[in-house]
Amino acid sequence: MTVYVDDMNAGFGRMKMCHMFADSTEELQSMADKIGVQRKWIQHAGTIKEHFDICLSKRAKAVGMGAVEITYPEGVQSLMRRRKEVAKQASDPKGVTP
Repeated sequence: MTVYVDDMNAGFGRMKMCHMFADSTEELQSMADKIGVQRKWIQHAGTIKEHFDICLSKRAKAVGMGAVEITYPEGVQSLMRRRKEVAKQASDPKGVTP
């Protein structure tokens, strides 16, 4: 299991923000707890787009705790493609579509 942070660097007021994703909700919430991000700030909970928007100081903490750095938008698009494939396989484990 892995936690990922991108390099989006979008402005939000005076802060610069990025995304934090993980391979599981549990791991995403665990990292949020460790870096001081409130769980209520999760976005798209329960979907393949589930993530937190975090400021760059929280990103640095996450990386220091083992989060993998990915690019925006290319790395995020690759992660989303992988998540879609996993979700598709989970819904149809034999690979047979009706």
